[in-house]
Amino acid sequence: MSGGNRADPDSIPPTLSPVSPDRDPIREAHRQWTRHGWADAADGMAMVTSVVRVQQLLMERIDAVLRPLGLTFARYEVLRLLSFSRAGGMPMTRLGSLLQVHPTSVTSAVDRLEKQGYVERVRRTDDRRVIVASITDAGRAVVETATEGLNGQVFERPGITPEQVASLTELLGAVRAEAGDRVD
Repeated sequence: MSGGNRADPDSIPPTLSPVSPDRDPIREAHRQWTRHGWADAADGMAMVTSVVRVQQLLMERIDAVLRPLGLTFARYEVLRLLSFSRAGGMPMTRLGSLLQVHPTSVTSAVDRLEKQGYVERVRRTDDRRVIVASITDAGRAVVETATEGLNGQVFERPGITPEQVASLTELLGAVRAEAGDRVD
């Protein structure tokens, strides 16, 4: 065999042959799932794989907006949530609850935001055990810039019609509700 580690295309079994660039790989996976006797799971596999792929595509667009600002989507969400609060801050435990993430993730995001000068931690005076994350003026400025970019480049143009957005959001809400999320 020539060409280093390249496999001989004739030696690849037909079920493992590369998918043509003209063919939808998820549709091909669905066909293979059915062919291998998993027809009852094929539609669900295609749906889950499609959602994961769309999430990747959307995150690429989101990252293109946020990366130049030194933000990740997780850090953006923390800043946006803090900016929405009347006091500009909230207890770390409340942040985690509203963002639906593990406390360790909130701590990590706030650590980075604090190093960037976008958030500061303050102990509550009435209960010194409670740590409040508060947004700084620099944090307010960067979250507004980020929101403007995300609105214009991602949220206002998600790639489907407004009617499809509403339908998809409702369908995804059903999946979330089945998993125990509150969606009312």
